Amino acid sequence: MNLSSKININNYLLLMRLDKPIGIWLLMWPMLWSLWIAGAGEISIKILSVFLLGVVIMRSAGCVLNDFADRKIDPYVKRTKNRPMASGKVSEKEALILFIVLMSLAFTLILFLNRTAQIFAIGGAFVTAIYPFVKRVLSAPQLVLGVAFGWGVPMAFAAVMGYVPALGWLIFSIAIIWALIYDTYYAMVDRDDDLNLSVKSTAIFFGRFDLFFIGVFQCLMIILLFFMARIAELGLWVYISIVVSLLLMIYHQWLTRNRDREACFKAFKHNHYIGMTIFIGLILHYQI
Repeated sequence: MNLSSKININNYLLLMRLDKPIGIWLLMWPMLWSLWIAGAGEISIKILSVFLLGVVIMRSAGCVLNDFADRKIDPYVKRTKNRPMASGKVSEKEALILFIVLMSLAFTLILFLNRTAQIFAIGGAFVTAIYPFVKRVLSAPQLVLGVAFGWGVPMAFAAVMGYVPALGWLIFSIAIIWALIYDTYYAMVDRDDDLNLSVKSTAIFFGRFDLFFIGVFQCLMIILLFFMARIAELGLWVYISIVVSLLLMIYHQWLTRNRDREACFKAFKHNHYIGMTIFIGLILHYQI
């Protein structure tokens, strides 16, 4: 393999954001909650493997398409100007080919799932494809992101149970609200650049009330997590994990009180620990 090929492969990996796994974690946690709850702690290795690989592939495909959609915007945003497409290291044609390859791999994976899960997977692919373009139309594109990032929830229930119960849709709602929280923190990092480029986000839509609305969503998420635990008849460990998640949210509010870019980005990344905390509570509940 010559140097040029190595450079191209590295740029493709950067385009898929594999050097920044935070998106994979945020996409993965609600899906894992759902697999464990749907199976009451009994997990099929085949289904778990399909979903873990699917998370990595679909997140990578979403990043590629997002950068393609933002190829004329990213060069003017401080945080994104060095991305492979924004800097001209990956062409539009290469990005589209990479996206098609990733979606083909994802399609191959769903062949190992039941028919209901396959139907949900097709819907999830559609949402993933439209998200990068809605930020020019909707004032709250984070809602669509929440649907895309939470789509693994009904898919998980469908794969394990063959249908999606009311509990599955409740967890799906939690995933959407959680995305509104962490992606508003993320959007606060780019707010000044987005205002100049006429890109829409909840950070711009909420304005000076951004932290207030984040707080409202955080309270709503905690309440719904308690409902989830009650309906699913989960035990003390899960309730403890919800309380720990609440403490993390309070810390994020304090951290971002001055709306500093680095603090907002740190709060965004720290949401990974909220998802992990809930999952640990579920593991302890089913194992102890």
